[in-house]
Amino acid sequence: MNKFSSIKKPMMLSTTILLAAIAVGCSDGGGSGALAGLSPGAVCTGASCVNLGTAGNYAILAKTGVSSVPSSVITGSIGLSPAARDDLTGWSLITEPTDTSFGSAQVTGRLYAADNVGGTTSANLTTAVGDMETAYTAAAGMAPAGGGLTTACPGTGSFGGLTIVPGVYTCTAQVLIPTGTILTLSGSATDVWVFKMAGGFDQAAATEVVLAGGALAKNVFWQSATAVTVGTTAKMKGVILSKTNIVMGTGATLNGRLLAQTAVTLDQAAVTQP
Repeated sequence: MNKFSSIKKPMMLSTTILLAAIAVGCSDGGGSGALAGLSPGAVCTGASCVNLGTAGNYAILAKTGVSSVPSSVITGSIGLSPAARDDLTGWSLITEPTDTSFGSAQVTGRLYAADNVGGTTSANLTTAVGDMETAYTAAAGMAPAGGGLTTACPGTGSFGGLTIVPGVYTCTAQVLIPTGTILTLSGSATDVWVFKMAGGFDQAAATEVVLAGGALAKNVFWQSATAVTVGTTAKMKGVILSKTNIVMGTGATLNGRLLAQTAVTLDQAAVTQP
């Protein structure tokens, strides 16, 4: 063996390791993925998207508390800041030695609180909450569709039985999906819906939001200046950005995210991060 072949093998091995490291870095997705259990969900792809920043790493993100009446089912991670672990209630938290996060039988990802001392959890949560507030403000100030001053609120705020095309809608009164009705959002995979609701949002029991024509939950945004309620057994789709609290009743389901500037309360409910 000549001296060049003896050099070649370790060089090839080093190159292979370097390429593998680059590949892992490229697939990380950015954001706060350095913490186990945190993975950014799919990003809104169409026009009029609301940029969630690192808040998009969480299925549920709140500032004052996240509670569950067991058993809820969360596919994704939960973040809480500036409140501490004592305000993650009903989850039967499972600690780990580094105090970076918690586990729970009800959560497929991890639960993070502002007083976790391990890793960069506290700093990541501060950034995520700031991104959540920025996203809320951006959605509230979004220009309406069609170039007018406002786009009329469909059904004057009563959404039951309607089919709504993509757009940015301004609703000054409370938005309601009446009991037993269906709301259909019809559009393509790149279309976006933004509902700006000054009077709050109430999805009554036994109602459903249906996505048609390829529409995706990650492209639907419900921005509410007051409380949001998703009633018993109701089926919801989209990202809820609430200035105050969000409540999901018994058996309610959401394909989307709950981003609340106060608390999130779940009663045997299910949330799946898109």
